[in-house]
Amino acid sequence: MIFIELVLQNFGPYNGRQVINLNPQENDNSRPILLLGGMNGGGKTTLMDAIRLALYGPRAQCSTRGNLSYGDFLTQCVNSHTPAIEKTRIELLFEHIENDHPVKYRIVRTWEKNPKDGKDNLGILELDIAKQDDWLREELVNTWDDYIENLLPLGISNLFLFDGEQVKELAEQEIPPPTVVDAIRGLLGLELAERLGVDLEIVVNRKRKEIADTKDLVNLEEIEKRLKQQQAEYEEKTKQLEKLTTELQKSEKQKQEAFDTFVYEGGKIAAERNQLELQKKQKTAEVEQARQGMCQLAANVLPLALIEPLLTQAQRQGEKEFRIQQAQVARDILFERDQRLLNWMTQVGISEEQFEKIKVFLEKDEETLRARLIQPEESWLLADAETLSQLGNVFYYLQNDKKIAKQQIGILKNKEEDIVTLERQIQTAAEPEAYKQLVDALEAAQNKVSQIQAASVVTKRRCDELEAEIKNIKKDLQEYSKQNIDRKNYEHIIT
Repeated sequence: MIFIELVLQNFGPYNGRQVINLNPQENDNSRPILLLGGMNGGGKTTLMDAIRLALYGPRAQCSTRGNLSYGDFLTQCVNSHTPAIEKTRIELLFEHIENDHPVKYRIVRTWEKNPKDGKDNLGILELDIAKQDDWLREELVNTWDDYIENLLPLGISNLFLFDGEQVKELAEQEIPPPTVVDAIRGLLGLELAERLGVDLEIVVNRKRKEIADTKDLVNLEEIEKRLKQQQAEYEEKTKQLEKLTTELQKSEKQKQEAFDTFVYEGGKIAAERNQLELQKKQKTAEVEQARQGMCQLAANVLPLALIEPLLTQAQRQGEKEFRIQQAQVARDILFERDQRLLNWMTQVGISEEQFEKIKVFLEKDEETLRARLIQPEESWLLADAETLSQLGNVFYYLQNDKKIAKQQIGILKNKEEDIVTLERQIQTAAEPEAYKQLVDALEAAQNKVSQIQAASVVTKRRCDELEAEIKNIKKDLQEYSKQNIDRKNYEHIIT
């Protein structure tokens, strides 16, 4: 798997559209290493977060997310200078081998401030290497979590998706155990000041007891007893809180593992099985409706498309015979007119020589018209004007039906492809028994995390209460000593 290009638009500190070339093999580079450097806060870690977010979406373990929901985290990632009409966008182009051939995919995630339903818009585009063009892979959008989990599991992504500042954190396994922290503090001598404060407090109390009378001693011992009880409970609750924190981290890790298993083994798709089944049923009904439309077209003039050349030939023959008929009618009219003209010339007394010349001219003209308009062919179709008009209407409706049929075939093909895609998704879903086991395991992990979180909150609240009570008891002890023991000591010294 090779990252080729990263595009950031209004993401974090990157304002506008920024294109980062990640391909180390470009231009025959003999040193295929990319080094990204910058000052603290310059956006180095943001690049790693962008790659994680593009690949894993809501499951991405980004550095600045913390306990934020996915929607709040997306809003946090929007650049502060982004116009209201623009969206935040991340694109990641990568290449890997699929069926022994290199394939390039472009992951596109877009969102705006306060995204609807707390989600982003995901698009998976496949790059046609020959045409240098992208086309949408809708089936990958619906199964992207499963696809990327098979290609690059989330659990091992942290082994290489980290920057220099995260090396120390990775080596220390996120949070060092309390025993390691205590050992380091003891090695550096950081507990000496705390121990000195405790020892001084013991010495002060001892001296106060030495100069206190019996009544004062009883009051002091009562206050000290309360103080010790509160301090003992505080230490117990503190240890309990540390234990709960460790258990919470372990439970959250188990919860994440259960969720990853739930996604990997088809639990997510199984949860959407009913919706996918409804979509398949709807697509099937649409296919049947398209087929009924094709049947209706076939019941009209559409079958005549099989003999369209014969219909065209018949139309041409009919038009030709119709023109011959019109020419014959015109010839008869002209012949009658010529006869009237010759009769009229006889009556008006034109000379015989001129009469013969005009008669020869009219005969030649008639032969010329006959040669031009009347072909020596026998008429066999004998179509009249109304028949030719109806034949023209048949051609008009036939072309419309052919166009509609072509559109219906395209729609039918697309619907059938959608049905095949839905069937593939349904086949990848877990079986009902396996799905129930996955759901039970995930719910058990979530319930355990919730219980430990609730116990941690209660214990933390009790620790805060004990800390406040211990502070008040120490304050009471100090006030009592100042107002009683110190005063009597002064009186004793005066006496």
